[in-house]
Amino acid sequence: MKYIHNIIEKLSDKISLYKNLFHKREFIIAFLSLSFLGAGSAYFGLSSMFSDTYTRTAFSGALVIYPEFAPEAAHIKTPKFVRAVYMTQCVAGTPKLRERVASLIDDTELNAIVIDIKDYTGTIAFESDHALLRDNKGTGCKISDIESFIASLHKRGIYVIGRITVFQDPWFSVYYPSEAVQKESDKSIWRDYKGLSYVDAGSLKMWDYIAAISNTSWRLGVDELNFDYIRFPSDGNMKDIYYPYSEEIILGNHTTGKAEVLRDFFSYLSKELSDIRKDGAALSADLFGMTMTNKDDLNIGQILEYDEPYFDFVSPMVYPSHYPPRFMGYDNPNHYAYEIVKYSMDKGVARLIAASSTQDKIRPWLQDFDYGGIYDAAKVRAQIQAVYDAGLTSWMLWDPSNIYTREALFEE
Repeated sequence: MKYIHNIIEKLSDKISLYKNLFHKREFIIAFLSLSFLGAGSAYFGLSSMFSDTYTRTAFSGALVIYPEFAPEAAHIKTPKFVRAVYMTQCVAGTPKLRERVASLIDDTELNAIVIDIKDYTGTIAFESDHALLRDNKGTGCKISDIESFIASLHKRGIYVIGRITVFQDPWFSVYYPSEAVQKESDKSIWRDYKGLSYVDAGSLKMWDYIAAISNTSWRLGVDELNFDYIRFPSDGNMKDIYYPYSEEIILGNHTTGKAEVLRDFFSYLSKELSDIRKDGAALSADLFGMTMTNKDDLNIGQILEYDEPYFDFVSPMVYPSHYPPRFMGYDNPNHYAYEIVKYSMDKGVARLIAASSTQDKIRPWLQDFDYGGIYDAAKVRAQIQAVYDAGLTSWMLWDPSNIYTREALFEE
């Protein structure tokens, strides 16, 4: 029944979109002969119901093409190796700040950038008239010139990865409280220790929403879609938590129930984005670092072998500061940055090969922020070397302040 309900909602969204657009004057009318439309109008009218690439409506011998669904921007093919840094929406929306990061890419071995498209507040970086996106009024930053900004990065040869925070979404969970992770005690919205709320990973409405953001981002010029927070909550009052859509599956299988919900989402996402993937879009998934070494789902639903078949790349967050004391026998993993990353990558490579996949899918996030210790040039470079020593070639640096250690990077 959920799937039937979802289809009905999707059709309703399309009808609402048409009503909205027919009241606009910013459309292009291309007159075609009635003889051509006689054979094609039924196709155009019906197929447009299921297409987010562009909207076409046959009426009175005319084809209407709406500008918000114009052909997508130019793209850069995924490089053989990716060496990237992360940029928040706020920095990306501030020309002076973003140029500082872009210049670092120009001057060093870096060749890619990861930009927030939907951040931890649930705010989408761009405005859109898409039926599923136009109501987003998140409190976070916007990138008002996102298309021209991405185009300028492309001119500099910079590969653009769009990061989408998925199930951690305070805006969506408040706007659609029925889709949110809830308190079991009173069915109010559940929040983690930081006060952030989540959407149930089994919410089909959220699935459609993420697909719409992804397809729209590709049309704006983003070369790769990177999905973060593709998991169930990990901290907060876990004794008073309820999943309105996933609860039955989780209770039915305490071992892999959460992972099965996520696998269904990944399968859906792969299919919904199949058209842009054919055009060259890559998909990547951010995973907890310990997905490389643990066989269980870490109680968040992430199992490497369940996830990797649906993505071009998997990006474990192997930050040494995020590993527990006594991991690998080390009292403080922060003092063994090289060893932690090398061990994790070795384990990940072995598991992908055992799963008849390829180690080239692994592109880890590395730590360039001070947490648990001082991460200077030597410590950052040690992590990069560990990646290479594990037989891998790609990596990404994370610093929430977007101030990276230049001395850790080779000059171009």
